[in-house]
Amino acid sequence: MGNGTLSGAVIVVAGAGGPAGQATVMRLAEAGATVVGADNDAERLAAAVDAARYAHGGATVVGDTVDLLDLETTRSWAERTEKEFGRVDGVVHLVGGWRGSETFTKTSLDDWDFLELLLIRTVQHTSLAFHEALQRSDRGRYVLISAAGASAPTAGNAAYAAGKAAAEAWTLALADYFRKAGGEEGPTSAAAILVVKALVHDAMRAERPNARFAGFTDVKDLAEAVAGVWERSAAEVNGQRLWLTEQP
Repeated sequence: MGNGTLSGAVIVVAGAGGPAGQATVMRLAEAGATVVGADNDAERLAAAVDAARYAHGGATVVGDTVDLLDLETTRSWAERTEKEFGRVDGVVHLVGGWRGSETFTKTSLDDWDFLELLLIRTVQHTSLAFHEALQRSDRGRYVLISAAGASAPTAGNAAYAAGKAAAEAWTLALADYFRKAGGEEGPTSAAAILVVKALVHDAMRAERPNARFAGFTDVKDLAEAVAGVWERSAAEVNGQRLWLTEQP
């Protein structure tokens, strides 16, 4: 179980195989949580799970290859997870993807179709599948990782920014559900948005040694911020955009 700040918590990480997912799984395992990772890439997912288990012997870290684009599959995964571990205290949504164009006029709506599935549909499915379990928890958290571009879109990023903005709106609606469910006492569970400009990790720095990555958030710092969402009360973080970069 571990004796960290998240000892006994069961946290789901969607998109666990990417660099941010790997760092987050590692940090949550270090804090004592049982981590259930999902990714559509079985190899990347296995690497993330193995690394966290190896770094934190005794941590319970498991991986599931789940098609988060299928609502029923996601729902049955949520039910299975709660049944197996007895509770779900968090969902960290790290499913991402990016496509952009040189200018607004060159925007391809194929990019929108691609991003709508990755950035919005997966948020819809994970939130609909897990919201009741999170509400049953005494420290339920739904954490969306978003981008500053959602609030300040650039001409070439129309599809990406609009997708992120829609995902934020959906998450804020989930926050309103938690607020209403809490009644006069205030929410016991929360949905919050962590906003970055962009993410950077060691492999990127190695590939581009001269790049400055100004304003970027390191995936380890993001993982730290994710874990920190549980250190604050539900009322404090519910419905909030928590900025890890300069607010536009």
